[in-house]
Amino acid sequence: MDVPAALATHETLDVRADRSVLHVTLARPGVRNAMSLRMVDELVAVLQCAEAAGDVRVIVLRGAGGHFCAGADLQDMAQARQREMAGESDAIAAVNARFGALCGAFARTGLATVAVLEGAVMGGGLGLACVVDVALAGQGAQLRLPETSLGVVPAQIAAFLVERVGASQARRLAVTGGKLDAVQALAIGLVHEVHADGQGLDAALAATLAQILRCAPGAIAATKALMARALHTPSSELIEDAARLFARAARGPEGIEGMTAFLQKRAPAWAVQ
Repeated sequence: MDVPAALATHETLDVRADRSVLHVTLARPGVRNAMSLRMVDELVAVLQCAEAAGDVRVIVLRGAGGHFCAGADLQDMAQARQREMAGESDAIAAVNARFGALCGAFARTGLATVAVLEGAVMGGGLGLACVVDVALAGQGAQLRLPETSLGVVPAQIAAFLVERVGASQARRLAVTGGKLDAVQALAIGLVHEVHADGQGLDAALAATLAQILRCAPGAIAATKALMARALHTPSSELIEDAARLFARAARGPEGIEGMTAFLQKRAPAWAVQ
């Protein structure tokens, strides 16, 4: 898979394609990959292009220079404050909402998503870590929810954090200005695996990608959508819809190929060896 022209050049990201995997690196290492509005817009654009491309199955998010993301770029917030002082209403809220839209887009995508978390994982970086399907952390990762200690609210992160770790742990992190190392984050389910920084983390990513690429992409997308509904719908109300979804998948090309491959004791056509 080649990187589409629309994905090849960015100010704040490095994008590399490897087979059906798109590796997206947050590339502002001088500020520990602080998330500017430009980066927010570029991440949304990359996701939209990947979804439209048809041959992307996984997006991997990572940070350059040993850090994932140190949170929002405060310059954007300062500029929004200046615009409000000049008479523009709700400029700060508009900036905050754009980040929420980014997290929501990654939470809803049918593509598989993986984050490789190293160094600082704060604020907006923590939000992205909460919405990916698989979060792999290096042993040196430091995850923080510092907003309340700064006198503000983790407004766009809160709902995703509750979904990830549950209300009790989310409240604990909020009222303490939460700071977790990788092992502590693993214990509460914020991340899924912890590995040695460097080659250990790279090997874990390779193993995770191999597992994902053995699964059918259409089935992954449909399952993610069903699980998203299950968060807010009683299981009893999903029985009939889930049965119809299963039947549609079983009759479809992936279901037929998967069952045939199983009976013939071979890998299905979509599996990347």
